[in-house]
Amino acid sequence: MADPKKYDRILDALEQLLIDSSMENISVSDIAAKAGIGKGSIYYYFPSKEAILDALIQRNYEKPLKTAKDLADQTDIPPFTRMAMLFQACRSSAAAFLKQDNENNRAVTLQESAYLHQKYLNYMISELKPNLAKIIRQGIAAGEIHFDYPEALAEIVLIILGVKLNNTFLSATPEDCEYTIRGLIALLEQGTGVPAGTLNYLHFTEK
Repeated sequence: MADPKKYDRILDALEQLLIDSSMENISVSDIAAKAGIGKGSIYYYFPSKEAILDALIQRNYEKPLKTAKDLADQTDIPPFTRMAMLFQACRSSAAAFLKQDNENNRAVTLQESAYLHQKYLNYMISELKPNLAKIIRQGIAAGEIHFDYPEALAEIVLIILGVKLNNTFLSATPEDCEYTIRGLIALLEQGTGVPAGTLNYLHFTEK
Protein backbone atom coordinates (compact mmCIF):
# COMPACT_ATOMS: atom_id res chain seq x y z
CA MET A 1 0.00 0.00 0.00
CA ALA A 2 1.34 3.43 -0.97
CA ASP A 3 2.58 5.62 1.89
CA PRO A 4 1.60 9.31 1.40
CA LYS A 5 4.45 10.43 3.66
CA LYS A 6 7.02 8.52 1.63
CA TYR A 7 5.50 9.91 -1.58
CA ASP A 8 5.95 13.46 -0.26
CA ARG A 9 9.48 12.69 0.91
CA ILE A 10 10.40 11.77 -2.65
CA LEU A 11 8.99 15.05 -3.96
CA ASP A 12 10.70 17.00 -1.17
CA ALA A 13 13.99 15.31 -2.05
CA LEU A 14 13.81 16.36 -5.70
CA GLU A 15 12.79 19.88 -4.75
CA GLN A 16 15.78 20.17 -2.43
CA LEU A 17 18.19 18.67 -4.96
CA LEU A 18 17.09 21.19 -7.58
CA ILE A 19 18.47 23.95 -5.35
CA ASP A 20 22.04 22.81 -5.99
CA SER A 21 21.84 20.63 -9.12
CA SER A 22 20.24 20.69 -12.53
CA MET A 23 17.50 18.22 -13.40
CA GLU A 24 19.84 16.70 -15.95
CA ASN A 25 22.47 15.92 -13.31
CA ILE A 26 20.07 14.51 -10.73
CA SER A 27 19.64 10.72 -10.81
CA VAL A 28 16.97 8.51 -9.30
CA SER A 29 19.67 7.23 -6.93
CA ASP A 30 20.32 10.81 -5.80
CA ILE A 31 16.62 11.31 -5.10
CA ALA A 32 16.41 8.03 -3.18
CA ALA A 33 19.45 8.91 -1.07
CA LYS A 34 18.11 12.37 -0.29
CA ALA A 35 14.74 10.92 0.65
CA GLY A 36 16.36 8.26 2.81
CA ILE A 37 14.70 5.35 1.04
CA GLY A 38 15.81 2.56 -1.29
CA LYS A 39 16.02 3.18 -5.02
CA GLY A 40 13.55 0.35 -5.61
CA SER A 41 10.98 2.18 -3.51
CA ILE A 42 11.18 5.13 -5.87
CA TYR A 43 9.97 2.98 -8.77
CA TYR A 44 7.06 1.74 -6.66
CA TYR A 45 5.74 5.30 -6.69
CA PHE A 46 7.12 6.70 -9.95
CA PRO A 47 8.15 5.10 -13.25
CA SER A 48 10.85 7.70 -13.97
CA LYS A 49 12.62 10.85 -12.83
CA GLU A 50 10.41 12.88 -15.17
CA ALA A 51 7.33 11.51 -13.45
CA ILE A 52 8.66 12.76 -10.11
CA LEU A 53 9.14 16.23 -11.58
CA ASP A 54 5.61 16.19 -12.99
CA ALA A 55 4.24 15.21 -9.57
CA LEU A 56 6.23 17.99 -7.92
CA ILE A 57 4.73 20.50 -10.35
CA GLN A 58 1.25 19.16 -9.63
CA ARG A 59 1.80 19.52 -5.89
CA ASN A 60 3.00 23.10 -6.26
CA TYR A 61 -0.16 23.97 -8.19
CA GLU A 62 -2.59 22.28 -5.81
CA LYS A 63 -3.74 25.57 -4.26
CA PRO A 64 -4.58 27.50 -7.48
CA LEU A 65 -6.23 24.41 -8.96
CA LYS A 66 -8.44 24.00 -5.90
CA THR A 67 -9.22 27.72 -6.09
CA ALA A 68 -10.15 27.35 -9.77
CA LYS A 69 -12.44 24.39 -9.15
CA ASP A 70 -14.13 26.12 -6.23
CA LEU A 71 -14.63 29.31 -8.23
CA ALA A 72 -16.15 27.41 -11.16
CA ASP A 73 -18.91 26.21 -8.80
CA GLN A 74 -19.61 29.56 -7.09
CA THR A 75 -22.26 30.74 -9.53
CA ASP A 76 -23.51 33.40 -7.08
CA ILE A 77 -20.33 35.41 -7.81
CA PRO A 78 -20.20 37.32 -11.16
CA PRO A 79 -18.07 35.49 -13.75
CA PHE A 80 -15.57 38.30 -14.28
CA THR A 81 -15.04 38.60 -10.52
CA ARG A 82 -14.25 34.90 -10.39
CA MET A 83 -11.91 35.27 -13.35
CA ALA A 84 -10.03 38.02 -11.51
CA MET A 85 -9.72 35.77 -8.44
CA LEU A 86 -8.45 32.95 -10.64
CA PHE A 87 -5.89 35.23 -12.29
CA GLN A 88 -4.64 36.27 -8.85
CA ALA A 89 -4.21 32.60 -7.89
CA CYS A 90 -2.14 32.07 -11.06
CA ARG A 91 -0.04 35.11 -10.24
CA SER A 92 0.65 33.93 -6.70
CA SER A 93 1.76 30.50 -7.90
CA ALA A 94 4.01 31.97 -10.58
CA ALA A 95 5.57 34.34 -8.04
CA ALA A 96 6.24 31.47 -5.63
CA PHE A 97 7.89 29.40 -8.35
CA LEU A 98 10.03 32.31 -9.53
CA LYS A 99 11.11 33.03 -5.96
CA GLN A 100 12.18 29.42 -5.52
CA ASP A 101 14.02 29.52 -8.85
CA ASN A 102 15.83 32.75 -7.92
CA GLU A 103 16.87 31.38 -4.53
CA ASN A 104 18.78 28.47 -6.02
CA ASN A 105 22.38 28.31 -4.82
CA ARG A 106 23.68 27.66 -8.31
CA ALA A 107 23.70 29.32 -11.69
CA VAL A 108 20.70 28.12 -13.65
CA THR A 109 21.20 27.97 -17.40
CA LEU A 110 18.65 29.63 -19.66
CA GLN A 111 17.92 26.24 -21.25
CA GLU A 112 17.19 24.58 -17.93
CA SER A 113 15.12 27.50 -16.66
CA ALA A 114 13.04 27.53 -19.86
CA TYR A 115 12.54 23.76 -19.61
CA LEU A 116 11.21 23.94 -16.04
CA HIS A 117 9.02 26.94 -16.78
CA GLN A 118 7.60 25.22 -19.85
CA LYS A 119 6.65 22.24 -17.70
CA TYR A 120 4.86 24.51 -15.25
CA LEU A 121 3.18 26.48 -18.03
CA ASN A 122 1.90 23.38 -19.82
CA TYR A 123 0.49 21.98 -16.61
CA MET A 124 -1.14 25.25 -15.58
CA ILE A 125 -2.87 25.71 -18.93
CA SER A 126 -4.09 22.12 -19.25
CA GLU A 127 -5.45 22.00 -15.70
CA LEU A 128 -6.91 25.49 -15.37
CA LYS A 129 -8.42 25.76 -18.86
CA PRO A 130 -11.51 23.57 -18.17
CA ASN A 131 -12.38 25.57 -15.04
CA LEU A 132 -11.87 28.97 -16.66
CA ALA A 133 -13.88 27.84 -19.70
CA LYS A 134 -16.67 26.71 -17.36
CA ILE A 135 -16.78 30.17 -15.77
CA ILE A 136 -16.91 31.79 -19.21
CA ARG A 137 -19.72 29.46 -20.34
CA GLN A 138 -21.68 30.36 -17.23
CA GLY A 139 -21.25 34.04 -18.10
CA ILE A 140 -22.47 33.35 -21.64
CA ALA A 141 -25.52 31.50 -20.35
CA ALA A 142 -26.32 34.41 -18.02
CA GLY A 143 -26.01 36.92 -20.87
CA GLU A 144 -23.06 38.69 -19.21
CA ILE A 145 -20.48 37.48 -21.72
CA HIS A 146 -20.94 37.37 -25.48
CA PHE A 147 -18.43 35.01 -27.06
CA ASP A 148 -18.72 31.87 -29.19
CA TYR A 149 -15.49 30.08 -28.21
CA PRO A 150 -15.16 29.80 -24.40
CA GLU A 151 -12.43 27.14 -24.45
CA ALA A 152 -10.35 29.12 -26.94
CA LEU A 153 -10.74 32.31 -24.91
CA ALA A 154 -9.71 30.48 -21.73
CA GLU A 155 -6.60 29.10 -23.42
CA ILE A 156 -5.60 32.47 -24.89
CA VAL A 157 -5.92 34.19 -21.51
CA LEU A 158 -3.92 31.50 -19.69
CA ILE A 159 -1.15 31.52 -22.29
CA ILE A 160 -0.77 35.29 -22.00
CA LEU A 161 -0.78 35.16 -18.22
CA GLY A 162 1.58 32.21 -18.06
CA VAL A 163 4.16 33.61 -20.46
CA LYS A 164 4.13 37.09 -18.95
CA LEU A 165 4.06 36.00 -15.32
CA ASN A 166 6.99 33.59 -15.47
CA ASN A 167 9.06 36.15 -17.44
CA THR A 168 11.32 33.44 -18.89
CA PHE A 169 10.21 32.97 -22.49
CA LEU A 170 9.85 36.72 -23.03
CA SER A 171 11.93 38.75 -20.61
CA ALA A 172 9.92 41.83 -19.71
CA THR A 173 9.97 44.77 -17.31
CA PRO A 174 7.07 45.37 -14.89
CA GLU A 175 5.94 48.13 -17.23
CA ASP A 176 5.89 45.69 -20.17
CA CYS A 177 3.81 43.23 -18.14
CA GLU A 178 1.40 45.96 -17.10
CA TYR A 179 0.99 47.04 -20.72
CA THR A 180 0.25 43.47 -21.80
CA ILE A 181 -2.30 42.94 -19.03
CA ARG A 182 -4.06 46.15 -20.04
CA GLY A 183 -4.16 44.83 -23.59
CA LEU A 184 -5.62 41.57 -22.31
CA ILE A 185 -8.33 43.49 -20.48
CA ALA A 186 -9.15 45.42 -23.67
CA LEU A 187 -9.28 42.14 -25.60
CA LEU A 188 -11.66 40.63 -23.07
CA GLU A 189 -13.90 43.71 -23.11
CA GLN A 190 -14.07 43.91 -26.89
CA GLY A 191 -14.37 40.17 -27.39
CA THR A 192 -17.08 39.65 -24.80
CA GLY A 193 -19.16 42.69 -25.65
CA VAL A 194 -18.94 44.60 -22.37
CA PRO A 195 -18.39 48.39 -22.25
CA ALA A 196 -14.81 49.69 -22.16
CA GLY A 197 -13.56 50.08 -18.61
CA THR A 198 -15.90 47.46 -17.20
CA LEU A 199 -13.07 45.04 -16.51
CA ASN A 200 -10.43 47.43 -15.19
CA TYR A 201 -10.64 45.71 -11.82
CA LEU A 202 -9.11 42.64 -13.47
CA HIS A 203 -5.84 44.57 -13.61
CA PHE A 204 -3.79 42.81 -10.95
CA THR A 205 -0.20 43.74 -11.68
CA GLU A 206 1.60 45.56 -8.89
CA LYS A 207 1.84 49.30 -9.20
